Amino acid sequence: MFLARLFQGGSYPHAQIQPALGHVRSPFFDRALYNPLLKAAPCLHGKVKPALDDAYVIDRKGRDWRRWLPWLGAAIGLATLAWVLRKFDLDRFLTTLRDADLRFLLILPGAVIAEQTVRAWKWRQLLFPLRPIGTIYLFGAIMAGYLLATLVPFGFGTIARSWLVARRESLKLASVLATVALDRLSDGIVFVCLIPIVLLLVAFPDPGGVRAGLVWGGAGMVLLFAILLAGLIIYRRQASAAALMRLLDRLPARLAAPLKRLSSSFAEGINWPRRWRGGAVILGSIAIKLLAVTQFLWAGLAFGITFQPAQYLFIMVFVGSLVILGHFARVAGSFIIGALFVLSLLGVPEEQALAMVLVVEAANLLSVAGIGAVALWSQGVAISDMRAEAASRRG
Repeated sequence: MFLARLFQGGSYPHAQIQPALGHVRSPFFDRALYNPLLKAAPCLHGKVKPALDDAYVIDRKGRDWRRWLPWLGAAIGLATLAWVLRKFDLDRFLTTLRDADLRFLLILPGAVIAEQTVRAWKWRQLLFPLRPIGTIYLFGAIMAGYLLATLVPFGFGTIARSWLVARRESLKLASVLATVALDRLSDGIVFVCLIPIVLLLVAFPDPGGVRAGLVWGGAGMVLLFAILLAGLIIYRRQASAAALMRLLDRLPARLAAPLKRLSSSFAEGINWPRRWRGGAVILGSIAIKLLAVTQFLWAGLAFGITFQPAQYLFIMVFVGSLVILGHFARVAGSFIIGALFVLSLLGVPEEQALAMVLVVEAANLLSVAGIGAVALWSQGVAISDMRAEAASRRG
């Protein structure tokens, strides 16, 4: 089934099609759609089949072009990083690393773990309408998802952590994914609310219109999150659900059935917690942002760099905005580039800035690798199997 396979672990359903074009893998066309269409309209066979074959050709050309996007993003990222570090001094950088205060470096992984523990507690509140689940287990699932996202890109980590929870608790995967959507949406709303606070409290150099970029970027995110929130609310309403079901009834039966199950399961997960738990979700998002800020606090103290409290928020907001932009633009290393640029705006030398960014990255990667691997092992899941499964689905 076309969309059933989509929510069984891959980013896209990749069917194997062998018309006259040869062996083609496509994320958009599936024999499950192709054959029923021809059977439903045999009189159009001579017109539909050539049209679909042309679509196969177009889709294959599109995939050939998209295959170069990661390389283009990596090239842009490397060029930008080289520009940011154009005055870099290697000897000074090595001296900076040797003089680091190990006490603060050892605190860094604790800050990462604390942040993700709060995220697990917040996710527990969102999952509570479906089933009460322990915070410790959800923490392990989140770290396992981050680990798999590092090894297998294209959003596989989000699906993996949802799958781990759904499998253990006998829940529907789409319902758990809906709670992750609420988690991300609440984080985004809190993040957007921090932008005007930062712009009002922090004075910083403004080369190239950084302030204007944050204003327009924040406005765009407000619009995006408002549309997403309205869409979830409308989708959750029974009237809209009934209208959607009537629309799905017009599709071929073999496609309509899995779509209906998927739609109903996803709607079950769009359930904002009642009473104090709803407020706890927002408070959890705020706590997550504050704990994320402390990572730069400890990294800076390790190398003798300190800022005003509001400046730490500015670092988090600026870097977060560039990471979001880099995600959509497929630019590699957007976190490192953004962090180096904003630290240079605040007067930090390139060598110390790079040392701060690298230790923050290392603390995150080591924490995720260690805890995530243990979480997967406890679930009886092999990383190699997950990578092979994701690779087979990507084609």
